[in-house]
Amino acid sequence: MTISSTSRLIIGISGASGIIYGLRILEILKNLEDNKRPELHLVMSRSAEVTLAYETKMKTSEVHQLADIVHANKDISATIASGSFKTDGMIIAPCSMKTLAEIASGVTSNLLSRAADVTLKERRRLVCLTRETPLHSGHLRNMLALSEICLLYTSDAADDMQCV
Repeated sequence: MTISSTSRLIIGISGASGIIYGLRILEILKNLEDNKRPELHLVMSRSAEVTLAYETKMKTSEVHQLADIVHANKDISATIASGSFKTDGMIIAPCSMKTLAEIASGVTSNLLSRAADVTLKERRRLVCLTRETPLHSGHLRNMLALSEICLLYTSDAADDMQCV
């Protein structure tokens, strides 16, 4: 398969419920026509691996096969942690409130939040799909801060999970 050499996209999957969103995004992008498909870089949190086991029958290795390059969440020296590594942006689906708070504050503790921070620093597109509800005022403050610099999408409809 030939991948467009100029197009790279980072897919982040955190431990929030709704892991199916991240999986479907990976599947759709992987199945694009060769000349339209970006090189897919995946980073998953440890909590995402746990959620994967609860919400699907997939193994982590199967998710990894959907990406071209998989980065360990502990590897803060990975290419996607550097602004000199050009990407078209990043999608975090689902995005946990912990990850959202790290991105909003700029205080990152792992590769997932660091790659998002770099994406914003380099003025690239960042899309965060949040799933957690109910929200308290701390969540809302973080969401407001982040909404000023990236696209936030929130879905709490139980029917969304039925699209599997």
